Amino acid sequence: MMKITSIEIKQYAMPLDPPFKAAWDPAPRKKFATTLVFVHTDEGITGVGSGDLMFGFQGHEHLFIGQDPFDIERHNKVLDNIDFHYGRCWPLDLALWDLMGKATGKPVAELVGGKQKKLYAYASNGEIVSPEVRAERAQRFIEEGYKAMKIRFHHDDVRDDIKVIEEVRKAVGNKIEIMVDANQGWKMPWDVERTWDLKKAYQVSKELEQLNVFWLEEPLPHEQFDEMKRLREMSGIRIAGGEMNRRWHDFREMANRGSLDVYQPDVALSGGITGVKKIAEYVQANGAWFSPHTWSNGIGVLANLHLAAGVSDCPYLEFPYDPPTWTIDRRDYIQKEKLSVDADGFVHVPQKPGLGIELDEEALKKYEINSAYVGEKQ
Repeated sequence: MMKITSIEIKQYAMPLDPPFKAAWDPAPRKKFATTLVFVHTDEGITGVGSGDLMFGFQGHEHLFIGQDPFDIERHNKVLDNIDFHYGRCWPLDLALWDLMGKATGKPVAELVGGKQKKLYAYASNGEIVSPEVRAERAQRFIEEGYKAMKIRFHHDDVRDDIKVIEEVRKAVGNKIEIMVDANQGWKMPWDVERTWDLKKAYQVSKELEQLNVFWLEEPLPHEQFDEMKRLREMSGIRIAGGEMNRRWHDFREMANRGSLDVYQPDVALSGGITGVKKIAEYVQANGAWFSPHTWSNGIGVLANLHLAAGVSDCPYLEFPYDPPTWTIDRRDYIQKEKLSVDADGFVHVPQKPGLGIELDEEALKKYEINSAYVGEKQ
């Protein structure tokens, strides 16, 4: 039986110049931090995961050392317990799936279901820009093959956000599907601005329906399950959300109430591949779509791609991409092979064993800020 011998956690940070002005964060991002988790075994196979910062993991190493990495349900339950008491340590679950894929010689997408090998990518924008700039970028996305894009709101006046959608529609017609992220579901720690209420969310959804928007994402705070249900019943467009809901029971309650049309848990933030697979199957059995949030880093995109390709009924996968300030090179800076989209707008599942991660050793040396070995290194 293979055994886990050590867990290595390393931190990296790449300076961002110019800074990235994320729509959901009032403070411009001047660096991009990444945590890597390496799970080593006595058979020389190492799994790699990333996505969240692993706060709260220190002191729990002994719960995994000496265990069979294939006991994934057991490991996921321990991580869920850590999540309840401390922090989100789901990158370890991703590393275990990467390890299992390498040990069996199969891509993770095949292990979790193998439904398909590619999905349409939607270009997920991150910045607030003028209507003219956003329309110009939309034209570029179409030229690059994208069939869909997501535009984030967060102007001081929502009417200015709607003007952006109007300008894009005017420029590109129906050549591209448009999703909208209202950014009302959760906040950064320092953001104390008020969020939308049900009436405002409905008013916005009516405007967006006239503009043929594909879905409206996070229009209400993430805990307002009943209000989301009412909005979904009132609105003529799909309502999406759940990207930062942390626990399985949140999704069970939302699905049972019919709160959303599209559920977006991220394997790097909300249960790992093990837990989110169960969520995906549950919400899809209730007639909704599963389409994961993927904004962590390139490895997070890869992990969500594997699960979505393995089990999802939704035709689209979120692809964080908003050049010139959010590029594939920035997103995937620790990876040697960058994940890209083909000329027809598809993102393909890597067919290498595991998640298909190939780390850029030069980038790791350049951007490492500290490291710590957990358990005994073999």
